[in-house]
Amino acid sequence: MLEAEDLACLKGDRLLFRGLALRVEAGDLVRLAGPNGVGKTSLLRLLTGLAQPEAGSVRWQGRPIAAEREAFHRALLYLGHAAALNDLLSPLENLRFACAAAGEDADVARCTAALERIGLGNQLDLPARVLSQGQRRRVGLARLFLSAQRPLWVLDEPFTALDVAAVADLAATLSAHCAAGGMVVLTTHQDAGFARPPRVLDVGAWAC
Repeated sequence: MLEAEDLACLKGDRLLFRGLALRVEAGDLVRLAGPNGVGKTSLLRLLTGLAQPEAGSVRWQGRPIAAEREAFHRALLYLGHAAALNDLLSPLENLRFACAAAGEDADVARCTAALERIGLGNQLDLPARVLSQGQRRRVGLARLFLSAQRPLWVLDEPFTALDVAAVADLAATLSAHCAAGGMVVLTTHQDAGFARPPRVLDVGAWAC
């Protein structure tokens, strides 16, 4: 279970929100909503421990994430908005590097299967610099098929630059993860057609 209590977020000299509360349990799919600039990405960074709140706390399984850092990071998969690829490496090399950096199995066959599953079977060995924006996005999303053991998925605009078929496939993947007892927290401006509607948390309700 992931919990946030009385969160306040300061960005530069601007207080984005305060008093925000959130609880995510097994099976939950939570979509963060609100206009651009309200603090959705900033909230994701607080929930993953990449940034510290101005006030309040974030807890994993009842304990502050700072006190459970290793256990929390083993349970977490975070995919930011940027593709974060090395343009000189192929999709396969980029994915293997990302897996190794996260302490996951970077086996060639395993990573190849994930890229083929996400629709990049014909681009495995191309340099990332020649990929389209949608293809670049898919390289990162391939990690979803390698991280089923991580219960908490936190995703920033995962549907960006994907075509209609890829959006439907990703929505099905996220729904299946939740159906198996996982948790997903995401931002998106798209109607992705999930198996069941996500719970919506309007970050603007706590805006300052």
